[in-house]
Amino acid sequence: MWIPTEHEKYGVVLASFRGTVQHGLPLEIGDTVQILEKCEGWFRGFILKNPNFKGIFPSSYIHLKNAHVKNKGQFETVIPVEDSVITEMTSTLRDWGAMWKQLYVKNEGDLFHRLWHVMNEILDLRRQVLVGHLTHDRMRDVKQHITARLDWGNEQLCLDLVPRREFSMVDPDEISVTELYRLMEHRHRKKETPAPASTHHLFVHVKSLMSANLGEELEVFFHIYDGRENRPLSERFFVKLNKSGLPKSPEKTERQCTLFVDLGSSDLRKDVYIVVHIIRIGRMGAGEKKNLCSVQYRRPFGCAVISIADLLTADSKDDHLLKVYACNTESEWHQIHENLIKKANSRYNLSGSNTGLAVALQLLHGDIEQLRREYMVLFTRGVSITRKLGFSDVIMPGEMRNDLYITLEKGEFEKGGKSVARNVEITVYVLDIDGQVLKSHVAAGAGEPGADEYHSLVLYHNNSPRWAEQIKLPIPVDMFRGSHVRFEFRHCSTKDKGEKKLFGYSFVPLMQEDGRTLPDGTHELIIHKCEENTSLAECSRYLKQPFSKANLPSNNQTLKAPKESFWITSFLCSTKLTQNGDMLDLLKWRAHPERINDSLSKLKEIDGSEIVKFLQDTLDTLFGILDESSQRYGLKVFDSLVHIINLLQDSKFQHFKPVMDTYIESHFAGALSYRDLIKVLKWYVDRIVDAEHQDHIQQVLKASEYIFKYIIQSRRLFSLATGGQNEEEFRVCIHELFMSIRFFLSQENKSTSPVAQTQAVFLRTFPAVYGELLKIFTVREVAGFVRETLGSLPTAVHADCLEAVKLQCIAKTVESQLYINPESRCILLPVVLRVLQAHMQEQRDLVMCARILTSMLSLIIKEENGTTEPVVSEEVELIVESLLGDLMRTILEISNRPQPAGPTMRLQFQDVTGEFVACLLALLRQMSDRHYQQLLQAFSSKDNLRDFLLQIFTVFRILIRPEMFPKDWTVMRLVTNNVIITTVLYLSDALRTNFLNDKFDYKVWDSYFYLSVIFINQPCLQLESFSPSKRKKILEKYGDMRVMMGCEIFGMWQNLGEHKLNFIPAMIGPFLEVTLVPQPDLRNVMIPIFHDMMDWEQRRSGNFKQVEAKLIDKLDSLMSEGKGDETYRELFNSILLKKIERETWRESGISLIATVTRLMERLLDYRDCMKLGEVDGKKIGCTVSLLNFYKTELNKEEMYIRYIHKLYDLHFKAQNYTEASYTLLLYDELLEWSERPLREFLNYPMQSEWQRKEYLHLTIVQNFDRGKCWENGIILCRELADQYESYYDYRNLSKMRMMEASLYDKIMDQQRLEPEFFRVGFYGKKFPFFLRNKEFVCRGHDYERLEAFQQRMLNEFPHAIAMQHVNQPDQTIYQADAQYLQIYAVTPIPESQDVLQRDGVPDNIKSFYKFNHIWRFRYDRPFHKGTKDKENEFKSLWVERTTLTLVQSLPGISRWFEVEKRELVEVSPLENAIEVIENKNLQLRTLITQCQSRQMQNINPLTMCLNGVIDAAVNGGLARYQEAFFVKDYIMNHPEDGEKIGRLRELMFEQAHILEYGLAVHEKFVPQDMRPLHKKLVDQFHLMKSSLGIQEFPAYVRASPVHFTNGSPRTCRNSVPNIISPDGGRGVARRSYPAVNRYSSSSLSSQASNEVSNITGQSESSDEVFNMQPSPSTSSLSSNHSASPNVTSSAPSSARGSPQMAEKHKHSRENACLSPRERPVSAIFPNPLDPAQRAAPHQIGDTTLPRSDPNLSAPDKVRAMFSSWSLDSVKVGAPSISDSLGKLQCPPVPPRPPYSGSSAKNMRSQSPVSASRSPQKTTVPPFTPSPTECQSTSLVSSSPVLSGSYSSGISSLSRCSVSEASGTELPAGDHLPHPLAPPSTMPNSVSSSSDEPIRRENKTPPPYSVYERNNPRRPVPLPHSLSIPPQVDPPALPPKPHQLRTGSMKLDGTSDPRVPRPRPLPRKVSQL
Repeated sequence: MWIPTEHEKYGVVLASFRGTVQHGLPLEIGDTVQILEKCEGWFRGFILKNPNFKGIFPSSYIHLKNAHVKNKGQFETVIPVEDSVITEMTSTLRDWGAMWKQLYVKNEGDLFHRLWHVMNEILDLRRQVLVGHLTHDRMRDVKQHITARLDWGNEQLCLDLVPRREFSMVDPDEISVTELYRLMEHRHRKKETPAPASTHHLFVHVKSLMSANLGEELEVFFHIYDGRENRPLSERFFVKLNKSGLPKSPEKTERQCTLFVDLGSSDLRKDVYIVVHIIRIGRMGAGEKKNLCSVQYRRPFGCAVISIADLLTADSKDDHLLKVYACNTESEWHQIHENLIKKANSRYNLSGSNTGLAVALQLLHGDIEQLRREYMVLFTRGVSITRKLGFSDVIMPGEMRNDLYITLEKGEFEKGGKSVARNVEITVYVLDIDGQVLKSHVAAGAGEPGADEYHSLVLYHNNSPRWAEQIKLPIPVDMFRGSHVRFEFRHCSTKDKGEKKLFGYSFVPLMQEDGRTLPDGTHELIIHKCEENTSLAECSRYLKQPFSKANLPSNNQTLKAPKESFWITSFLCSTKLTQNGDMLDLLKWRAHPERINDSLSKLKEIDGSEIVKFLQDTLDTLFGILDESSQRYGLKVFDSLVHIINLLQDSKFQHFKPVMDTYIESHFAGALSYRDLIKVLKWYVDRIVDAEHQDHIQQVLKASEYIFKYIIQSRRLFSLATGGQNEEEFRVCIHELFMSIRFFLSQENKSTSPVAQTQAVFLRTFPAVYGELLKIFTVREVAGFVRETLGSLPTAVHADCLEAVKLQCIAKTVESQLYINPESRCILLPVVLRVLQAHMQEQRDLVMCARILTSMLSLIIKEENGTTEPVVSEEVELIVESLLGDLMRTILEISNRPQPAGPTMRLQFQDVTGEFVACLLALLRQMSDRHYQQLLQAFSSKDNLRDFLLQIFTVFRILIRPEMFPKDWTVMRLVTNNVIITTVLYLSDALRTNFLNDKFDYKVWDSYFYLSVIFINQPCLQLESFSPSKRKKILEKYGDMRVMMGCEIFGMWQNLGEHKLNFIPAMIGPFLEVTLVPQPDLRNVMIPIFHDMMDWEQRRSGNFKQVEAKLIDKLDSLMSEGKGDETYRELFNSILLKKIERETWRESGISLIATVTRLMERLLDYRDCMKLGEVDGKKIGCTVSLLNFYKTELNKEEMYIRYIHKLYDLHFKAQNYTEASYTLLLYDELLEWSERPLREFLNYPMQSEWQRKEYLHLTIVQNFDRGKCWENGIILCRELADQYESYYDYRNLSKMRMMEASLYDKIMDQQRLEPEFFRVGFYGKKFPFFLRNKEFVCRGHDYERLEAFQQRMLNEFPHAIAMQHVNQPDQTIYQADAQYLQIYAVTPIPESQDVLQRDGVPDNIKSFYKFNHIWRFRYDRPFHKGTKDKENEFKSLWVERTTLTLVQSLPGISRWFEVEKRELVEVSPLENAIEVIENKNLQLRTLITQCQSRQMQNINPLTMCLNGVIDAAVNGGLARYQEAFFVKDYIMNHPEDGEKIGRLRELMFEQAHILEYGLAVHEKFVPQDMRPLHKKLVDQFHLMKSSLGIQEFPAYVRASPVHFTNGSPRTCRNSVPNIISPDGGRGVARRSYPAVNRYSSSSLSSQASNEVSNITGQSESSDEVFNMQPSPSTSSLSSNHSASPNVTSSAPSSARGSPQMAEKHKHSRENACLSPRERPVSAIFPNPLDPAQRAAPHQIGDTTLPRSDPNLSAPDKVRAMFSSWSLDSVKVGAPSISDSLGKLQCPPVPPRPPYSGSSAKNMRSQSPVSASRSPQKTTVPPFTPSPTECQSTSLVSSSPVLSGSYSSGISSLSRCSVSEASGTELPAGDHLPHPLAPPSTMPNSVSSSSDEPIRRENKTPPPYSVYERNNPRRPVPLPHSLSIPPQVDPPALPPKPHQLRTGSMKLDGTSDPRVPRPRPLPRKVSQL
């Protein structure tokens, strides 16, 4: 049976448990579990990191730990009872673990590795703490180290700052807010600005000396040298190097490493140097040969210096290579370092080019104990300590030191009978009182152990040597008396023996007889002569002699000549010995009582360091004198005591205060001293007012703290000794003393007066006295003293400095032990509050006020759980009454001030604000219901209450600001928010009670709502962004404060009633922002408010336009900031729809909700796409979708224009310059050429509308130029030019014309790449809304083919699945929770057939019209219908042709547009065969033409094409068609295809004739090495003719062997074009060429070459002679194109390129079928004609050869072919046709509207064949053009061999006559209407009974191409927006040929009235 656990509540998993049993809970080692129940060896519970999943697990797997249970029961929480540091470590490491892995993912390798090391270090330290074997001190150090590491990691990972006290986390609820703020600030300060260390140390590690001329051992001496004062600052560090220049004892690191300790901050300056002297040990001369002499001398080698300041900037890890300079002149050795410092390097040589001393130098900061902790390895490994000469800046008590430093300065010697000067060496010994040499007490420096003697260096042949060598004599204190130092002088011979001869000695005693040591300074010692063998063992003999010339008797025979002297400098650094005689006289006062007065007077002149050495002895002396002679010496002793006390205030000696405190507590014995001390102190105080000089009195008052300590201790000793006698007398004395103090404090003085300064001095020291008084007096008595003393100060103080000091005194009072006691607080609080209130009202000394308030309020919380609750409550009440208003005013005042400059001032400014805020929060947190009631009742009027509420709401808004606290102070922010929401709940009652109904006050309510909204939106309350553990902690402690505030808002809103209208629409935005917070409960509470707003707005104005407008405006800005999500969209929709179900305005409400929901969809998509890292294509598509929505559905012009510019920026960044131009054109079209002023908007300055439109035009032209869309740029240039012309701005007009001309040049000169087009379907619910289940056509990038495009799309949508078929997907795909991409290539169907079919138009021009302004695209898919004949598959090969119509033409404002309409038709096998042969004929014509016109540099393409066709024909290509369609069975089964069969036969004959002609051309140009191939082709061609059964070509074929235009099979409802229509894409005049002018031979004879030249001599361009239409349905073997193997993805074939590209890339795929690249792009195939239409016979009026019309369906063409025609009729019509042809040669340029006065003729309305016609036998009724057909035109194949040669006009010269096209019959002699028909009367090609164009126009957003505004389907790419507005009086300009092509343009620039334009925008543009 499962039993709830009592004690087993918490445990750690010891071993992993798989949880395979029923209800088992899987566990991992280290998991922590909370146990709920137990049962027979099993526990039931959950893992703490996943509390939602509960299960059972074996109890043996769990290690139980003690835990504290909170909220026992169902929702209990368990807190482990363990060290808080351990708990924090555990939770922090868990949080770090997850973040650490993310660092790896984000590639932040450096932090990843550092954090890993720190985590391991913390784990190791955690083990040490858990084991529990550490000492108390070690445990403290470990915890400190742990917390430092935790804080470092938290800072690096941007986690929260943890408030700690004594290494443990603090609970914010258990301390006051002010104390919490202090802790946070302390930790922040520590993290931000570590306090600069006052003590510094220099670490030196000697590595080696690199020199070429070594070979002797070296001694290296380091010391720190002051270049300013020219003296050493430290003793020397000594390292011995071997002959290789390496340390002699490498295993002993202390001999090569040292720490120069106790450098002060003043020592780290530029003129302080590290000086290195190097001495060699060896022969006298460095270059001497080795001899038998084994004596070695210490000789100079070199010197190096480096400034300490260089180490501050250098990298501490780098080794330094010090340059070593050799001393050339030994006499300068003593000052070589000084010269180097002075940069006098030139006089010294570098010891060698590679010579250098390698040392590691590093400056360390902090005291020595801190270094021992931080650099533990350094000290454990071993490092010698090199001390400063003298004491450090701070002398520590207990520091023991007794070092005598002697410097061997110089000597003066005589030659001594020698011819040359001596080589003098000094040997130094230290001897004790008995004359014994002290062992190991002579040290050359730190680093090496002391020796018994010291040998100086030897300067060669120098009788005045200067050594400047410092030695250290660390002699114990007890051995100082009687000891002396002896210096022996020897001459070092350079002879072979190398002997050292003694010739004199000197000595100096270390202590004088009176106990004083050898005084510091230079001493000139006497050199006593002696012989070499003189014994100096009996030192008593010479000690009686004088040692110094200073105390020399008049005559002394032992002396050598008076010129010989020896100088030394001594310096004693001792904590026990003194050189001061006055100090000794004072300490021995009993020996000389008569000197007491002088000794006390001289005490002030003694150095402080001497006094603190003997502090206890000195104090005993003073109180001893006071006890014995108080009357005589009382005043002097008091003054001396004051001097010593004030001496300890000095920073150098401040650490001796504890020594004095210990003395007072333990050693002081002056039981009677208090009387004299009080008496003298009172005497001084009484003299203050009258004294002229206050300096000494101020010194006395400064020492008052310790004087009171002595008084109180003396009185306590007296009481103990006497049993409390004279108590009353003592109290009276103290009261009298305080009366005197109060009297002098009450004096009013100017701030500059001495008395005021004395008052200030007393107030500074007064608080320190409280603690001493409390030792004798009660708390209330002392509080009375303090209150009366502070109260005696004058109220109207003129001295500002005294006011500040008074405040400091109060601050110290509040922080003292006295104030902590509640009894004293009630006495002192009124005084404190009165002073604080006065200062805060005047905004003075705010830093100190904040400090006082902080201290006061930090005490209140401590008493809350105690027994003095009523006292605390009274205090809170008092503080609220006195300071709450001033506190809020102060916060407002500070926050509104401009922040002062300078980092220090700014820091202080922030501190004050933060402290006042903490004080306010602490006070509000302590306020109870009673306090709030009293506060609100205290307001005398509603206005006062209103002002208070407005003030507190404003303050709360300031507290919520992000900059109020540092970003990692989450703990402080949560406490702040908790206080705010608690206070707001109290105040909302007052708001409801006092400011509703007739007393309604908008301002207060608005302030309330505004505060509530920004409260909810704070970043620190957005729990979703926190880690799960942090979120859990916050919810457990505070709950979700956003929901609480949201419920409060809703409640207050409901109370407003009709006053809600005051907040509509103002509060819509703020409330919307609240609902966007991702908290479901908050959303459920707040969203219904919108329904309420709609309802009230409906009541007021009958609609809710304001609500709608505000919602839409705010949604955009809020969602772009990252707020809102898909869940919110659904919730918003569902909640509001449910709310409005029963409303009368339900319909309009649903409409609004739907609009807002759709906007959210697009905004969410837009935001997702704009994320960093998203691809440009997705961003652009999304922006287009949103832009359309703003224009068409919302009509928000400003937002529309903003998104236009966002889209423009995206395009520009992606280098989509054409799309960028189209995008900017949208804004350009909204502007007019007017002078209206426009406001500053986006990046546009304030300017006129004309200027902005001009700027836009120029920008667009520039981008069109970059995008190689020069034709569109030309139109804009013209428009600008006309504007300049109308303003007579000829300068700009000239520039514009030149720009226009340059664009024309670029059209003709530069190569344009032809883009691929791809159809992309996005299926599945995972796609964004703007793509979901839609299909688009995309314009590919340059050189991008299908495979590359497919890969790009898959990269853009990495989760998408590529579909492997082209069939339309079913519903399962549409509804799938995935992403499916369906991609295949499509072929564009150009609109501008007139240009493409016109003669003489260069390919460069045609290329633009072929791939621009494309609405429709085509895709062909072959399939077999019925039984497939394996012998001949062409019998059943059908083609499924899909035509896609877009919502906008490409290119446009996007690289892709959505497909608006799909049309599907099937092409029969016979029609397919016709198309295949037609396309091949067209290709052959093109290649032949290019070859003739010498466009081909290489004849290979023609060779390959001829070979492919002839070879395929011979091997069965055309034969297969014959087998399939010319057999009797097929003809009998398909009687309706008779015409088509005839057409196929005709095409076969035509192909044979073209081949024959092609071979003739080939023969002319074929190179010699290819002649055999040509011969083979000719032979095979004859075989082909015979296989086709052709002996001789029919007459019509012979007449025009290559003039056979293309056609495409089509099923067309209206195949009759309106040829007169100026706009008709199909209404292009057809031309035919008379056979008599062309070719008269049908055989491959020698005459062929002449025919070639005849053809090229025609007036038309030769590339258009063979103008053919390709078809993608190239399924026959005669085709050289093929589809991809699986026919599903329609991979494009090789790139479109120049005509010179080789055909070999395609030749290998001739036998496949249907390459999408080769589809006929001229036709679209709607549903087939009905039978009635199909039966109507077409009469042929044209007498030329049968041709295929691209605008006729296949049956129509075949019927047309069998019409009556003859060669004679062709001959008759020839002359007039030739005339017409001459008129058709005009340069194809972008259309431009003609001026009304222009005499230009409209060539589009002219029929070139009007004179050459035979009468029509029957008439065909006219068909209404279909909107999908009216644009059907031809485009050439995209084959590489066809690049640059496009379908022009020749292919349009079909058999179809003008009367056939127009539906009327004209006789042969009739002419068409006059060429210059008025534009207004020209019918528009799209004006028909069909509503298709109208439907699109209404549906489509603004026109997105430069030519679509008025006529979205016209073929000529002329935008209305780019057209030039008409002029009333146009300038007389010559007519331009291109004006003849602008049939669709109206002269006034307006569109056809029958085609409605898009909904116009309201004209708000004037402001934009």
